[in-house]
Amino acid sequence: MVEVKNLTKHYGHVTAVHDLSFEIRDNEILGFLGPNGAGKSTTMNIIAGYLPTSAGAVSVCGHDIKEDARAAKRCIGYLPEIPPLYPDMRVEEYLRYCAGIKGIRRGEVKKEVERVMKRLQLTDMRRRLIANLSKGYKQRVGLAQALIGDPKLLILDEPTVGLDPTQVSELRKFIKELGREHSVILSSHILGEISAVCDRVIIINKGELCAMDTIENLERRMAGGAVLSITVEGDQLDVSLVLTEIDGVEEVLDVDIIDDNTSVFKVQLSDENARQRIMSAMVENHFGVVEMSMDKPDLEKVFLDITGKKK
Repeated sequence: MVEVKNLTKHYGHVTAVHDLSFEIRDNEILGFLGPNGAGKSTTMNIIAGYLPTSAGAVSVCGHDIKEDARAAKRCIGYLPEIPPLYPDMRVEEYLRYCAGIKGIRRGEVKKEVERVMKRLQLTDMRRRLIANLSKGYKQRVGLAQALIGDPKLLILDEPTVGLDPTQVSELRKFIKELGREHSVILSSHILGEISAVCDRVIIINKGELCAMDTIENLERRMAGGAVLSITVEGDQLDVSLVLTEIDGVEEVLDVDIIDDNTSVFKVQLSDENARQRIMSAMVENHFGVVEMSMDKPDLEKVFLDITGKKK
């Protein structure tokens, strides 16, 4: 569907994207993550054909975005973070205008505009001025223009920013439905949103690829650094000494004393099987285990660790 090969973009002496390579599969929702300034918007603008590359190549549906730009752009629908709306136009008027820009045949414009308005539940808003629409409806109009022409690839940059919880839930559900018919690049700072709808994620930092995998595999890869929280009845010092001698325990990170004989220990593990050895050691040393739970990495922790930030 989409191939990005050795993509590089310079702004003068500043390198926004460096040697970035990845692919997007058919009918896949790909999460695109990175801190502010990581190069996400630059990359998406290049894929959309809005910005030229400094080096490397982008292919959409087999069409090179530089050499065969017109054919490549016919396969793309783009919703930037700020939807490209004309507030003094009416909804239907604006969508007809977008259909003309996208080269929809004159005889097909009405049918196509009706299709996307129905899909985004905008039919009743067709004669409303865009300026008078709520934020949620403006976002729907922006998504409707991206869907005109039924493009194979949809690029969505922060599509739920500024929406209320109900609108966010509805839009997430709609994006998941889109993934059955389109390939989708979804950029968002809301990691829960990425976890909820994406099949795979790409994490970039300082313009370079840091990770690319399913969310489950990334979390599993980080599981070796999981933290165990264990509440134990026994002398705090004695329990700490026993814990540090157990195979699979890297270190005792923190101790929270509840009372004279009970403490909560945060233990860094090198593998999850260490839990069984910890339980056995506690029993052998006559310590009472009140509670034990794993603090497994989620996407937020994976993201913070990969990008070198601390929670």
